[in-house]
Amino acid sequence: MKYWISVCIIALALCLSAPQSGFAEQTITTGEKATLQAAMKQHIKSQLVGGIYSQVILETGKIRRLHPAAAHPMILRLEKMFILCTNFRDDEGRNVNVDFYLVQKGRTYSVVRTVIGDHTDLDALVKSGKAKIVN
Repeated sequence: MKYWISVCIIALALCLSAPQSGFAEQTITTGEKATLQAAMKQHIKSQLVGGIYSQVILETGKIRRLHPAAAHPMILRLEKMFILCTNFRDDEGRNVNVDFYLVQKGRTYSVVRTVIGDHTDLDALVKSGKAKIVN
């Protein structure tokens, strides 16, 4: 858990120091935040089988069983897309961070990409200033 708090602090620092991109003010309303969180939670719930979120490890063909743990309050924006993070735990109790990329779909949002346990691409987007934390 301490590791992911450090990652979030570093991401915040990178966002604050990154060059400004072409999209406007990085703020959203409390209602929009609640709608985004609800859409992420609904997506997770729809993917659970017996309370388990399964990840296929393509390199090994194994399936890692993940258990929902806690959402992060931080929301990032990438143009018209939002990125929300949450923690899961594997069967050994280790924290696994999962990033959900959402786009607006009518009055709600839909998850269009899920990245499990790998912040490489997100870190690059934040460092380049393309993804920014919203207030």
